[in-house]
Amino acid sequence: MKKVVIVLIVFIGLIGMVGCSKKEEKNKERTLDDIITENNYIIVDVRTNEEYNESHIEGSINIPYDTINKNTNLDKTKTILVYCKSGVRSNKAYTVLKELDYDVVDLGAFDKIELEKE
Repeated sequence: MKKVVIVLIVFIGLIGMVGCSKKEEKNKERTLDDIITENNYIIVDVRTNEEYNESHIEGSINIPYDTINKNTNLDKTKTILVYCKSGVRSNKAYTVLKELDYDVVDLGAFDKIELEKE
C-alpha cells in the first residue's frame, strides 16, 4: 500500500513539473530586439495626429488610441507595437488590442523608446 501511495505521489509530481515547464516556456518574454529581428511587426503611435506630426518613430503609423476598436483593421499575423507620450494611452490601446486578439506589445513612453525617430 505504501509503495502505491509513493508511486502516485511521484507520478503527480512529474505531471506537475511537465505542466509548469510548458507554461514557463510559453510565457517567455520576447525582447524588442527579438521582435525587430523577426521583422514581422507594425508600430502604432496612439497619440493625436498633431503629436504624431511633430515627431514619431520611423515607420510607425498613427491611430489615436480612442479610435481603436473592433473596426480596427491591422494584420493579425504581425506583432503590434504601441506607444504614446507617457504610456497611459498605449496601455489603454494595448488592452483593447489584446481583447481583439492581437499579438501586442506596449512600448510605453515615446521619449524612452530607443528606436529611430522622425
